[in-house]
Amino acid sequence: MSIFGKLSFKDQAFKLREDSILDATTGILATKGFDLMTMDDVANLIGISKPSLYKHFKSKEDLVGSTMVRLLDGASYQLDQLPETLSAKEKLSALLEWALRVRLEGGMPFLPSTSAHVREMLMRNLKYVGKVLKLNAKLEKLVQQAQKKDELNADLPSDVILYSYYARTCDPAVEYLQRFSKMNKDDIVKHMLQVCFDGLKNK
Repeated sequence: MSIFGKLSFKDQAFKLREDSILDATTGILATKGFDLMTMDDVANLIGISKPSLYKHFKSKEDLVGSTMVRLLDGASYQLDQLPETLSAKEKLSALLEWALRVRLEGGMPFLPSTSAHVREMLMRNLKYVGKVLKLNAKLEKLVQQAQKKDELNADLPSDVILYSYYARTCDPAVEYLQRFSKMNKDDIVKHMLQVCFDGLKNK
């Protein structure tokens, strides 16, 4: 049974509106960033009053934190749904592919990489921090498993591989390729994955 089957009609409408708010916030953050985004921007985009918006989220910080928590939930869900038959490296590649595709659709703002102020704000959000730590632990385990099986360079510290992996999710090359190259999204994803896992040298 879906979550909506357990909710009253009023609660379902509230949840649907909240999802719309988070969708709008994601898009605005991806284009304008945290500092330039306003609560008026969000309310106007989905056609509700600002007081109605504040019934869902008490502040801009609360709204942005909830948006990032939903993004982390999406990443964790994608990782958990991957077949157990995949190797550790294949799981890392599949999750990065998902992240790149979401990003190319404008659905992944990379706030923590944009400013110290935003990082500090998110670090005060205990729910966000908890989700980050949980996902990080899963990915770190996959990196270490891949190194043990020679799927990834065992001579590199696992932290170097893990944080390089994170960097690929916010690599500005994705936007440059989308804007200035003639490649379609599938080709961009394919080549970004190749650069991440195989580097730039000839095989």
